[in-house]
Amino acid sequence: MQDLFSVADKVVIVTGGSRGIGEMIAAGFLANGAKVYITSRKADVCDATAARLQAPWGGTCVSIPADMSNLAGIEHFCAEFRTHESHLDVLINNDGVAWGAPLENFPEVGWDKVMDTNVKGPFFLIQKLLPELEKHATHEQPTHIVNVGSIDGIKTPVFENFSYGPSKAAIHHLTRVLAAHLIKRHIIVNGIAPGPFPTYMLSTGVGGGGDTDNTDWDAVGRGNPRGRVGTAEDIAGLAIFLSSRACGFTIGEIITCDGGSVVS
Repeated sequence: MQDLFSVADKVVIVTGGSRGIGEMIAAGFLANGAKVYITSRKADVCDATAARLQAPWGGTCVSIPADMSNLAGIEHFCAEFRTHESHLDVLINNDGVAWGAPLENFPEVGWDKVMDTNVKGPFFLIQKLLPELEKHATHEQPTHIVNVGSIDGIKTPVFENFSYGPSKAAIHHLTRVLAAHLIKRHIIVNGIAPGPFPTYMLSTGVGGGGDTDNTDWDAVGRGNPRGRVGTAEDIAGLAIFLSSRACGFTIGEIITCDGGSVVS
């Protein structure tokens, strides 16, 4: 029972780990003794985050920049990862984008970019990493995949980002489909549907222009049933649960982490 939530010494990948929710999750794993690989499209940002996270927590945080919205970028990432590791214990599919525009002139590029990053990318990354995920997976010690969706895939979004909500609903259902297939291979798949967190993406939606330091998060939080926005402890704690022995019998679930937004 003492090791129920332990992720010590696990090899973990967090896509979109250079900022926002991905950075929060990566920090949580590092603080609890895991070896973490993060990726994002911007190499300088990804490298800087890896160095920043490693400083307070110690351990190992490795940056592998890549575009996870297309197969070439995914294969590049996997090839680089294999120069470091031969197995994978936890895959956190967090990479995601949004696109805002009025319905009348919502562009095709805004549809395709969101669907490619939020749905296609996670599927093909899982496909390419199956050998590493299966290598140490056993009946007693399965490996774990956590797909990060959104409450916008459960309820109607408040913003005019018409491809985002459908893409998150798709990753939620893909999570259930893959969970049914992969549990037979000792890989447990679940999902998280976050609500409001202090991220670049939400900052652009609430008028902060992406400046997370100067966005009025207290004002945003007052509109939430919990009375605040989410914290790193909230999202990292759930991700760690879904990646530990404590999650040995929870399969194919989409768990909200939203301060009560959906139920209210």
